[in-house]
Amino acid sequence: MGDSSGDRDRYVDFLRAWAIVLVVFGHWLITGLVREPNGVISAPELLATVPWTQWLTLGFQIMPLFFLAGGHAAGGSWERARAEGRSATGWVGQRALRLLLPTGVYSGLVLVAVAICVAVGVDADTLALVGWAMAMQFWFLPVYLLLSAATPVLHAAHRRWGLRVPVMMGAVALVADLFVVTVHAPGVGLLNYVLVWGVAYQLGFCWRDKLLAERSAVPGFMAAGGVVGFAALVWLGPFPVSLILVTGQSPSNTNPPSAAMLAWAVGQVGVALLLAPTMRRLLGRAQLWGLVRPLGGISMTLYLWHMLPVLVVAGAFYLTDLAPEPAYGSGSWWALRVPWLAVLTVVLVGVVGALRPLERGLAVAYERTRAGDEPRRGWALWLGLAASVSALIWFAGHGFAYGGRFPVLPALGLVVGVGLVMVTGRSVVDRGVRLSV
Repeated sequence: MGDSSGDRDRYVDFLRAWAIVLVVFGHWLITGLVREPNGVISAPELLATVPWTQWLTLGFQIMPLFFLAGGHAAGGSWERARAEGRSATGWVGQRALRLLLPTGVYSGLVLVAVAICVAVGVDADTLALVGWAMAMQFWFLPVYLLLSAATPVLHAAHRRWGLRVPVMMGAVALVADLFVVTVHAPGVGLLNYVLVWGVAYQLGFCWRDKLLAERSAVPGFMAAGGVVGFAALVWLGPFPVSLILVTGQSPSNTNPPSAAMLAWAVGQVGVALLLAPTMRRLLGRAQLWGLVRPLGGISMTLYLWHMLPVLVVAGAFYLTDLAPEPAYGSGSWWALRVPWLAVLTVVLVGVVGALRPLERGLAVAYERTRAGDEPRRGWALWLGLAASVSALIWFAGHGFAYGGRFPVLPALGLVVGVGLVMVTGRSVVDRGVRLSV
């Protein structure tokens, strides 16, 4: 998804890798398991049970940087596609497949496991909890798919109006959030999933085209203004400090993204731009780049599969009653977060290694099915995207086993959606190109 090797910005790759790593460790940190007297494993919501931990989300809510980097990379990719005379539909199809192929395989494997669990009579509450844990990261996928699909239009607006586009998007997001807070209009609030995260995405276009000069006063104003705006909205306004959804908390900063989240995103982008020159110098060193570069190739794997180690550790240590269980949220409990994170890291490394053959197969499948310059059945692409986004939204909100049941319609929607996006592609062989020499 990045630029070609000739003008690739290592700092953009670093931002994406850093965002993924923090998401993984953030989810692990706030996931605490408890073995109940009846042997059932539960996962009390840390942010609700220990309220002061909501302040930790200021450091772990890093997704604005992922959307910033995504916009930077997508802008370069779409510019090259336009220069080569490729169609918008073909480009959107390729970008969608990069997300949907690994997501579809991951979802399919999880859904097969859910079906087996339902068939053998696994406790419905336990299955629902596990299904939710395996889909908790899915909120990002439909938003990113929508922004990717809209990139040709968004980039056209960027070329004409520049920085005025994210400013206008932010202004509309503020108005929408005002309706959410004052008259409780959830339908209006849904716009902010695209508008608030779209501001960061659009700023990625501006950053790439030097409309946001890193060595000017603008990044400093963005950083200071965003932080001050967030503090004012939390201190004087109705918004909570938590930048992650907390059950029962209203209004929320993430469901939908709020004015406070918008302020934090702008501030975070400003800080990222301020750090860019220094980080580029550091990333010029082979040792640091050698650590960052491999993460780019496995970022989607890390994002999708990072909760599987939690289930492995739950089965190995909690169901067997081997894990020490001090009082939830106590000092001893926090001390045990260190080995908890270490063990999960080791398990995730093993999971990533085991999935490498699958990743190679997906790479081949992508090359065979990615949309061509003039993709066939363009209508199928847009219908497939609609079905995929709808299914992913459902999974993000309900998990893979809502109520302990197999989600027939969402599963069917995802299968049909991914299938339709795939059939818009043109076989590599059809284009007269051999897969191997």
